[in-house]
Amino acid sequence: MNNSVVLSCLGLNKSYQQGGSRIDILHDVSLNMYQGESIAIVGVSGAGKSTLLHLLGGLDKPDSGEILIGGQDIARLNERQLGQLRNRSLGFVYQFHHLLPEFTALENVSMPLRIAGIAKQQSEEKSRLMLSRVNLENRIDHKPSELSGGERQRAAIARALVTLPSCVLADEPTGNLDSKTADGVYELFLELNQEFGTSLLMVTHDKSIASRMDRIVRLCDGTLVG
Repeated sequence: MNNSVVLSCLGLNKSYQQGGSRIDILHDVSLNMYQGESIAIVGVSGAGKSTLLHLLGGLDKPDSGEILIGGQDIARLNERQLGQLRNRSLGFVYQFHHLLPEFTALENVSMPLRIAGIAKQQSEEKSRLMLSRVNLENRIDHKPSELSGGERQRAAIARALVTLPSCVLADEPTGNLDSKTADGVYELFLELNQEFGTSLLMVTHDKSIASRMDRIVRLCDGTLVG
């Protein structure tokens, strides 16, 4: 880990209208994430953890405050520029793998590279290497329905990492896996975090996993502590 900030937010506030009342989700949240750092975000259900991750990834907009990805204020970018920055700098892994069912593992992992304008042959070469790194070299031609839950999630990790992003945002990425498979996926995350210097920001309820991260921050009543 070095002192280079790859993702940061300052004074984030977010609320939603429900019926005739306003529900405050996040209040004055600030966070700096450094290159190669791993951070666990913990807190009770409904604390706003997923909302924070969506804001940091540019998938939703705050009511106020600023978010910088690689030093760029994302509020100043149009949709096309934001999409390009997200594709280049961030990887996303969710509780559900979100692999496209009609495509093979290789095609799914190649997609971020193709979106970035990289030729098919080069995209597939990079994707094969990443799939091999997550021990799926023998499953590259299989569609998601032909993969186990753990294999689907490893393919999703490969897709998140294939562009070598500066930061991966993971939202309960093993919530649907048995404990042994979940542990293996977490170990893989941490290995790749160290191997590629990719920062890892993970929402998790698992205390044993959170304890292995460089830092734990807690969302409590919409405010970040720690």
